[in-house]
Amino acid sequence: MDQVKAKESKYIQGTYATVYKGRSKATNEIVALKEIHLDAEEGTPSTAIREISLMKELKHVNVVRLHDVIHTETKLILIFEYCEQDLKKYMDQHGDRGALEPNTVRSFMYQLLKGTAFCHENQVLHRDLKPQNLLINRKGELKLGDFGLARAFGVPVNTFSNEVVTLWYRAPDVLLGSRTYSTSIDVWSCGCIFAEMISGLPLFRGRDNQDQLLHIMRIIGTPTEAQFQKMQRDSPEIQLKSYPRYPKMPFSQVLPKASPHAIDLLERLLKFDPAERISAAEALSHPYFITATNPYPAPQPGLMPPPPFAYPHHHGHHQQQQAHARHYPQHVIYNTHPQAQAQVSGFAQAQATTQQMTHNPAAPQAPIAAVHSNAPIVSNIESRDTLARAQSQNVYPAVHHAAHYGHGGR
Repeated sequence: MDQVKAKESKYIQGTYATVYKGRSKATNEIVALKEIHLDAEEGTPSTAIREISLMKELKHVNVVRLHDVIHTETKLILIFEYCEQDLKKYMDQHGDRGALEPNTVRSFMYQLLKGTAFCHENQVLHRDLKPQNLLINRKGELKLGDFGLARAFGVPVNTFSNEVVTLWYRAPDVLLGSRTYSTSIDVWSCGCIFAEMISGLPLFRGRDNQDQLLHIMRIIGTPTEAQFQKMQRDSPEIQLKSYPRYPKMPFSQVLPKASPHAIDLLERLLKFDPAERISAAEALSHPYFITATNPYPAPQPGLMPPPPFAYPHHHGHHQQQQAHARHYPQHVIYNTHPQAQAQVSGFAQAQATTQQMTHNPAAPQAPIAAVHSNAPIVSNIESRDTLARAQSQNVYPAVHHAAHYGHGGR
């Protein structure tokens, strides 16, 4: 670490790590330095090793780039691409009481789903998607960050911890105790974030697991006994109790600002039964993105514009192209708003005939990259100023800290 010319001015420190702002002497590029203090007896946390292993392999415009790692006896420093702010701060600064304008919501939601679909196609579960973990750079690009709870998955299905995902974004099957979840856990979180961008407020704001379940049921309705039994057959570890019988509330009543297409997409993301949730790749082909009347919005003064995505052109992965072909006949793709309900109906019919997306057992898991001890990039860091991103200022309920940079495996 004597090769680093540090100019520290501590601004905020998180519970498990401190994030600094720095500049590469080689490229003059601004970077973010995530510094994790190591316990002398325990050594490098297994969750930190897992985050490094996964992120070194995930190279996508909508996933924050891990440039390198510095590993010393007392510290582990992860060097990331720099992003100006997270989605929560963006909403607070640029939203109308937190609510973003429709074209910005569409752009950010598209990017969120692209990044999530890429992770899932590479057999990685993020397991902690929330506005504070979605970073936005000066270009208006949204990137998935903080993979401290992420896990690689494969076939057969592994058994995971249910102590994951910040409470307000945690799927109901996980709240019920499921340990055999898969990509649907991230899809639920995407739906919660989608609703929050539209309204400016978190959709489900429970105090604990049981209260969170009740908040969910009050809006999307209490599942029938048959639905509960099916979920328990799929995940035998689920613990069922007696719950009040709440009828489903129309999302148009909960989110009056949302368009019909936005409501329909939200319905498909927020299914109580994980087997019924749409996949991230399939969601990218939803009419909500196809029928954008103005996908290139002019930015308001002082507002970082979202990047100009041409929504009918998808993220290029083979699975999504298949989903597009399954869900949208040619006469549906180019219909505009007067035919919105017909498009949604066509999407629903195609969705009903599509089996839940499965993973190829032969597909390789994300390779595990080694931690670089005393990486050469040490000499390229000129200075560090603390970046104002810390768990301690989080207004949301904190994720179970035992899972974050702990030393037990998940």
